[in-house]
Amino acid sequence: MAEPPPSPVRLRIDFVSDVVCPWCAVGLASLEQALERTRGEVEADIHFQPFELNPDMPAEGEDAAGHLQRKYGMPAAQAEANQQAIVERGAAVGFTFDMDKRQRIYNTFDAHRLLHWAEAEGRQRELKHALLRGYFTEGRDVSDHDTLAAIAASVGLPEEGAREVLESGAWAEEVRIGERFFQSHGIRSVPAVILERKHLVSGGQPVEVFEQALRQVAASIGKPA
Repeated sequence: MAEPPPSPVRLRIDFVSDVVCPWCAVGLASLEQALERTRGEVEADIHFQPFELNPDMPAEGEDAAGHLQRKYGMPAAQAEANQQAIVERGAAVGFTFDMDKRQRIYNTFDAHRLLHWAEAEGRQRELKHALLRGYFTEGRDVSDHDTLAAIAASVGLPEEGAREVLESGAWAEEVRIGERFFQSHGIRSVPAVILERKHLVSGGQPVEVFEQALRQVAASIGKPA
């Protein structure tokens, strides 16, 4: 009788990112395509971890073009070229960027609080996708409580529960602890994708890079050091 196929290796993946980070949207789409390619070999337990690109961003946000030019010191033409490269990378992995709608950069602390709550509710991955899509594809204000509550409801989370989280300040300490933890371990840019708490893949890498990393880490599990 033929041997049954081996069971998939279950990997913990910590996806450290921000919801206003375009390369995080690209990286997540690439990672998920890599997981599709390794289906049957790898099962992922993904945890979305907080990182704020602009922790001091005021509540009203800031004009996106001006912010990027000021923060990175690049002329308008270079900033526009960079944006077009991101749009093309997104399209290649099935993510739609509409930079005409994404006019402002927003504070994301409350979005991260909502993501922590969504993990406890078992809907974190769905909310992460909805937040990235809401910001980059639809141009929505992901700091606005009404908008956040509506996005949460769109993925099956209770809207009133989302409003309670947002209005109460719940999960704030958990977000701060998570941010400090990953910063203390050298994470300075995102996305940072950490497999099994020790193997780091940095940036919005192509699908093939994530696929190779998944296979290598899965193959190493259970083998003697």
